[in-house]
Amino acid sequence: MEVILLERVAKLGQMGDVVRVKDGFARNYLLRKGKALRATKENRSRFEHMKVELEARNLEQKTEAEKVAHKLDGQSFTVLRQAAEGGQLYGSVSPRDLAALVTEAGFALSRAQVALNAPIKTIGLHRVPISLHPEVEVMIKVTVARNADEAQRLARGEDITVVREEDEEAAAAAAAAEAFFEPEAVAARRSREEGDEGPQPEPAEEKK
Repeated sequence: MEVILLERVAKLGQMGDVVRVKDGFARNYLLRKGKALRATKENRSRFEHMKVELEARNLEQKTEAEKVAHKLDGQSFTVLRQAAEGGQLYGSVSPRDLAALVTEAGFALSRAQVALNAPIKTIGLHRVPISLHPEVEVMIKVTVARNADEAQRLARGEDITVVREEDEEAAAAAAAAEAFFEPEAVAARRSREEGDEGPQPEPAEEKK
């Protein structure tokens, strides 16, 4: 289907361009959202009469979007979610969640303006594009963490997944040692780790 664009549409064209798109995309998105008209002879003439008004409205909306963009671009937001040890979320962070978060911070935003291809499903730092206007896009930073402390560590650039794996390996090694050695030997090892320079008890013989 051929349509006349009533505003700039990413990867398609500018206002006034006549482009050919799939029928489903035209009916379900472009025409329904008022972003285009069928490229009929009648609509081509209609567009010429609408053009001045459309351009004026687009300029006004773009100017307003640029004001918001100046304040929103680069802003950081934190989302707390439960997650597995490997960092996989029990659920996800959706465009609706992010729109609500940004709106709570004082910016009017709809989920359709959150240009996220897929929901966020892992903890970490994420850069999310926000489309304030067809010609105005900004980027926000979203920290997804289990708790506030973890969010701060992520913000400092720490790789919490690596740290957690090292902690787990150390804990496993300590547990194995305690299961193998006598209690006196475990106490001696712990004293050495704490930097105790005093005399240490001799390790007892292994049990038969």
